[in-house]
Amino acid sequence: MIVRDIVKMKGSNVYSIAPGGPVAEALALMVKNDIGSLVVLDGAGLAGMLTFREILKALDANGGSLGSLKVSDVMIREPACGSPGDSIEYLREMMNKEHIRYLPVKEGDQLVGVISFHDVANAVIKETTLHNRMMKSYIKNWPEQESAK
Repeated sequence: MIVRDIVKMKGSNVYSIAPGGPVAEALALMVKNDIGSLVVLDGAGLAGMLTFREILKALDANGGSLGSLKVSDVMIREPACGSPGDSIEYLREMMNKEHIRYLPVKEGDQLVGVISFHDVANAVIKETTLHNRMMKSYIKNWPEQESAK
């Protein structure tokens, strides 16, 4: 299975905000849509990623207030990106090693979706379940050995 399959399964719906948007507005958008990240778009280009982790760090650094913080003040600049042809094994290792929970997927300069570590885990489970079913079917239908003559 590759990233393209994961994006296809989950859909390419992407929530975004501009770098100049208030962090409080970004947080409200994330809560309203029950999502853990926003893509930060400057025009049509990817400027960064904003996740709950960055918002929590900003809250901690500012005594529990977001005040007038802008998205560009706290976002991840130049986030790691996946491409549609990446394998889930590669993604799982990279996301785990780098502690990435949300990964933009780009084809060239075009953003095609965002996948979460949860999406990758679900894909691994589906693929493993399929392989297990196939293996059990193969073992169950194992041809009997011919008797020695």
